Amino acid sequence: MPPDPELIRGTLNTILLEAVSRRPMYGYEICKSVNARTQGYFDLREGSLYPALHRLERDGLLKSFWEMTEAGRRRKYYQITDAGAKVLARKRDDWRQFATAVERVLATMGPQPQPLPVFNPVE
Repeated sequence: MPPDPELIRGTLNTILLEAVSRRPMYGYEICKSVNARTQGYFDLREGSLYPALHRLERDGLLKSFWEMTEAGRRRKYYQITDAGAKVLARKRDDWRQFATAVERVLATMGPQPQPLPVFNPVE
């Protein structure tokens, strides 16, 4: 089942910052990396990717540069900035706290375990 688009929209920036946090990557490579790391759960496509990358770049969280491929074509790479790394660190913490809180609610709202029978050896 594909993920809820609202969940993706709320986490796309964090996912993209995380994807390029270890090394610069070009757009298609980012798509493939995210899709592989999520085992296909996020079917990230270039059509939704580039507007988000451009927004992150405009906000100063990513920067880009061009390199030539071996085939002689230009390829645009994206890398995280210092400001982007700070935002990513905060978003990782926020996500962990959020996920923990949601998990606590889900765990306590699910089926309640049946109480164990009381054993009284004196009787």
